[in-house]
Amino acid sequence: MKFSTKNTNKICRTLFLSLFTTFSVYGPQRSDAASYITVASADAFVASGPTGNLRNNNYGGGGALAIGASGLPNGEFQSVIRFDLSSSRNSLDAQYGAGQWSIQGISLQLSSSPHSNAIYNDVSAGRFGISLMRNNSWVEGTGNASSPSAAGITFNTLQGNFINPNLDQALGTFGFDGGTSGLNQYALDTGTGLNSDLLAGGTVSLRLFAADSAVNYLFSSRAASSTSTQPQLVILAVPEPGALALFGFGFGMLLWCRHRTSRRNY
Repeated sequence: MKFSTKNTNKICRTLFLSLFTTFSVYGPQRSDAASYITVASADAFVASGPTGNLRNNNYGGGGALAIGASGLPNGEFQSVIRFDLSSSRNSLDAQYGAGQWSIQGISLQLSSSPHSNAIYNDVSAGRFGISLMRNNSWVEGTGNASSPSAAGITFNTLQGNFINPNLDQALGTFGFDGGTSGLNQYALDTGTGLNSDLLAGGTVSLRLFAADSAVNYLFSSRAASSTSTQPQLVILAVPEPGALALFGFGFGMLLWCRHRTSRRNY
């Protein structure tokens, strides 16, 4: 196909304006991956007790959360953690442009801790599961291991009101090494509703529970004095390729225009 000088100039002018507009919108945005960290907005552990005696107690105000297998001496422990993802979405929109990013990975970060209360089982290695709860209406409460409360989520209300096997989604099964210090990250399955909840800037609740008969895992709650040891979601996002591809195509066409112009000058 042959282009006249007039048509070539017109194409180049149009291309330059389009490329300038694309760069103005997307050029200032970073083109590499970025991580965003959000801390828990609510959390609590629940316990059955060695004889079922703790099933109606709330432990939402303490400094630790726990996961414990049901056959252990002090009974079963589960934990729930809620995250508000609206600020995450807003931050990524500001960095990449609204809707111009996608999720590459989401990890849950927990900080292992020792126990200092007789209510807990001894820390031991094992496996645990994480699920995405579809019911976010649970109340954190103010009870702790030394002074439980009757108000807020309990073992009985978690089982009876908030776990929904038909709607809750598995996010993975993970190993715990039995440590009592240090940060641990667990890569969650983003092929679930967790991905869409983040894109929508919603609220998510995670339930952590034993996946074998041995695990007893203690970790810091959001009441920990340091933000770095509180439960965190670590979100890794990347820019959508569409705008970058358009920019690259436009740059290539500008080189073509320059080549055409230089040929006419000889």
